Amino acid sequence: MPVRSGWLLPTGQTRQNTRITDIGATTPVNPLGVRSGILPGSYDGKYRVSGLSVAASGPMTAIVSHGRAVIQGTTTEGAYPVALDEDLTLTFADGDALNARVDLVVLRVYDNDTDTPGRYEAGIEIVKGAPAAAPVAPAVPARSLALVAVKVKAGASAGTGGIDWTATGTLTDLRATTVASGGILPVYNNGGVPGAYPGQYQDNDNAHSLQRWDGAAWVPYPKEIGGIAPSGTVTAGSYPGQYRDYNGGQLQRWNGTAWIAYQPPVENESTTSGATALAGWTLVSFAARRTKSGLCTMSVSVKVVGADIPVDGTGNLPDQTLLTLPAGWRPAIDTEALASDGYGSGAALINAGTGQITLRTWSFGGVLVAKNNIRISATYVL
Repeated sequence: MPVRSGWLLPTGQTRQNTRITDIGATTPVNPLGVRSGILPGSYDGKYRVSGLSVAASGPMTAIVSHGRAVIQGTTTEGAYPVALDEDLTLTFADGDALNARVDLVVLRVYDNDTDTPGRYEAGIEIVKGAPAAAPVAPAVPARSLALVAVKVKAGASAGTGGIDWTATGTLTDLRATTVASGGILPVYNNGGVPGAYPGQYQDNDNAHSLQRWDGAAWVPYPKEIGGIAPSGTVTAGSYPGQYRDYNGGQLQRWNGTAWIAYQPPVENESTTSGATALAGWTLVSFAARRTKSGLCTMSVSVKVVGADIPVDGTGNLPDQTLLTLPAGWRPAIDTEALASDGYGSGAALINAGTGQITLRTWSFGGVLVAKNNIRISATYVL
């Protein structure tokens, strides 16, 4: 009967029923099949995959560390869960006298119900490659998961120093990962493996991005959601409000259709208090606004106390000390400011140290009329 159940019937439960109905740590590749792979994780959380790693332990020996994996048979055979619960030592055959070879270390399942008479077991074994001037790894056997490829140099033996474990290209990690259905797969030697359904996700550490399978390709998510995408990595934005570093110097924001140079809001603060009128003058109003970067705009209005102050025909005006600006709102250097009452105009000096404003010039033949407001304004760096 084509419909199978897992641990449902009181009799007749088969190994194949159990495997094909397994929905545990399996990344799907089709409606029935799953991706063979090693379950990710390490003791300290620093590494994506530590299980079933292979490391040299002697001239011709290596240790396979403990771990768990899933091996997919044919689509109808189902998936075989496998575990190595203690480290295992393997011994490689001596090298060929003339040529190097490439051996595979594999995790392999033997199943008498399929094509291996008399064996129901799983094991880790070495598949010996053929010596050649340009050796290649042998084919991976059925129901096997490749762990590592090892290059055995010509003449290698325990007596001649063995396999050159430290040489580049001697040991090639072939392990790949698998996770529970719906989980985000941590990519490890399988970044180019197609997805099984649109909406499947994988975390590609080499590309430093979360990727989504769209039915035809793995599409990178924005670089670290909410982060600033590095220069040259994002062409079109994924959402309004995404930021990128453009040409290594300009911050840009995606507005939904285009990248716009980002200008952050100017942080500023304002005040209307703290200015003090000096003798002979009355403060009418004062307002100032400054940015966090130190640019200030100030406007103040004063009136003469008592009689009008005339200005002679040459424009001579005795200096009039009007008021003092509050600390923190004074210019960095002495600054000239414009002054006007709507009838005449002149210039005032703002002293950087004391903040005192002194009216020094006025229109020729003019008069500082007591009832008129004299307004002084300036923009300067604090």
